[in-house]
Amino acid sequence: MSGHSKWSTIKRKKGANDAQRAKIFTKIAREIIVAVKAGGPDPDNNSSLKDAIAKARSNNMPNDNINRTIKKAAGDTDGDNYESITYEGYGPAGVAVIVNALTDNRNRTAADVRHAFDKNGGNMGQNGCVSFMFDQKGIIIIENDDFDEEEVTMDALEAGADDVEIDEECIEVTAEPGGMGAVRDALAEKYTISSAQVSMVPQTMTQLTDEAQINAMTKLLDMLEDNDDVQDVYHNWDMPDEE
Repeated sequence: MSGHSKWSTIKRKKGANDAQRAKIFTKIAREIIVAVKAGGPDPDNNSSLKDAIAKARSNNMPNDNINRTIKKAAGDTDGDNYESITYEGYGPAGVAVIVNALTDNRNRTAADVRHAFDKNGGNMGQNGCVSFMFDQKGIIIIENDDFDEEEVTMDALEAGADDVEIDEECIEVTAEPGGMGAVRDALAEKYTISSAQVSMVPQTMTQLTDEAQINAMTKLLDMLEDNDDVQDVYHNWDMPDEE
């Protein structure tokens, strides 16, 4: 879905080969485990789990995998204890980067994230060094099945959304983080929700014109996204659309 709107370019979808799918499933499984341990195994009473399941399904994670992960997390009181950590830093030419991780070894993850920055012309900074350049928003993605644009927009706004962007691939609904769950549940009664999550949306974008910097920034994102501990990478690089 890269390039369908201004925010989606900060979160790239890579090719769905077997190795990549396995890595995506591993990351989503961690989100499910954390959600279950925090709020229980019933998605109707656990908004975070409901969002994680929607994300799993949008990435074609089999239902058997989802259910097995939920059952394992519900019955596992000792293992798979992950903590959420956020790292901030700068890529080439000062591109702002935020990395969200779920890890069972913070020393390993911090070293890996720092190495990715150092190797690709960037540097990891202190918490808060770039987050002020982003706004936290609830982002809900609806599959676009040729709905009437005015009807979708009206439904979203009536549900409490702040904004709606529509193109031929999908419908992106923006809401305040605290109200995202209510907006998602209201829209899910009528539309197919591909994903719903709180995201960091950049206030301004940074362009790169130097080929070496573009290559370095691309490699930085690849290294971060390929790390099993890293769940989400947000940045303000105005990257070119992927074909």
